[in-house]
Amino acid sequence: MMLAMAGCVCAQPPAQQPDGSQAAPQGQPSGGPPQGPPPGPPPGHGGRPHMRGPMGGPEGRWWVNPAVVQKIGLTADQQKQIDALFQKHRLKLIDASAVVEREEAVLEPLLEADRPDEAKVLAQIDRVAQARAELEKANARMLLGFRTVLTVDQWKKLQADRPGPPPDRPR
Repeated sequence: MMLAMAGCVCAQPPAQQPDGSQAAPQGQPSGGPPQGPPPGPPPGHGGRPHMRGPMGGPEGRWWVNPAVVQKIGLTADQQKQIDALFQKHRLKLIDASAVVEREEAVLEPLLEADRPDEAKVLAQIDRVAQARAELEKANARMLLGFRTVLTVDQWKKLQADRPGPPPDRPR
């Protein structure tokens, strides 16, 4: 579950229309076949896969999605507070994500060697694990801040959108 937390903030959803639907990528008409190479991730969001948020159901910038805003009764003030928290933590998350990618890039050739040096591989695995832990902690701090902005009722409504058992139930 913690790895899902790390990815949820670094990745952003495709551009959304005011009604909450996803916009077609640039150069691609809605509903038509792709034209040219698929677009990459938005600038500054890394290439991480898009995941559901572990602490609140919807992914990405859910607090600006009109359907989510209406469903949980999010006020304009709460949206501003959550967006301010996101902006406050964003650069730290981008930097932490870059460290994870860099450490993984160092590990890859070590593993692909004909005769991997076990000591070097294990030491690099430790660096990757530490980088991931720092990313997860940074993300968790931001998500905890989000939670403090929401009422208990809003939190429960947001959790209801989350697939799987609630976090307080054993899996």
